[in-house]
Amino acid sequence: MEMLPINQSHPMKCILQTPTNKLDNSIDFYSRLNFELIELNEKTLFSDGKVIIQVNPERHARAGLKICAESWRSVADELEELTNVIQTPTGFLLADPSGCKIYLEECYTPLNYDLSSIPPSVLGNFSGLSLETTDFKKSAAIWLKLGFKIVAGSPEHDWISLIGHDGFVVSILKILSCPHLFYNPSVSYFNGTENPKIIQRIRDLGVPIQEEITVFNDQGIVDNIIIVDPGGVGFFIFSD
Repeated sequence: MEMLPINQSHPMKCILQTPTNKLDNSIDFYSRLNFELIELNEKTLFSDGKVIIQVNPERHARAGLKICAESWRSVADELEELTNVIQTPTGFLLADPSGCKIYLEECYTPLNYDLSSIPPSVLGNFSGLSLETTDFKKSAAIWLKLGFKIVAGSPEHDWISLIGHDGFVVSILKILSCPHLFYNPSVSYFNGTENPKIIQRIRDLGVPIQEEITVFNDQGIVDNIIIVDPGGVGFFIFSD
């Protein structure tokens, strides 16, 4: 299979990792939703042009975000003031209070992919990672230490969105803020008035729907849904 061309000007440093005990099931899930499959160094990677998802069948793999940089030593030392940091063969591993695993991967060859030729998936407009945390202040501090910047929301409103150097967005919400199922981590797609059409397309493809949400609609119409991949990563397919 042909790999994506290298693009030196737009590095892609964040990769969402999802574990799997049956690789074929995960490949079917993402392929059915029109994610493009790529292969690099024997890894199974998918993309919708906005996010790269690694499906990892290794038995110790956990759902979370891989952030690649040449060195993480100094940042890891600072993070130890906030949470436990574990050294791994490829870098460091920690978790924020949401339970989301954060892999600090020391990648001496930059992970630079040109995703511009990849069309959107069936899911629509990718809007980043969503986490529900039991300690809002500590979660925010961890992501800020990782180099993310707050671009929306505020602690007073119990949610913030942060953006990384590569444009990857992480949204943090106070625990019990959302009146629906919540998976840590979850990926959000916001599609406005097009969302009912996207929901119908997902139904037509036979992708199981974990929750049909009507709480935000005065007429009781299902205008938001949640699906879950075989590794337990949630996907919020929302209108806004």
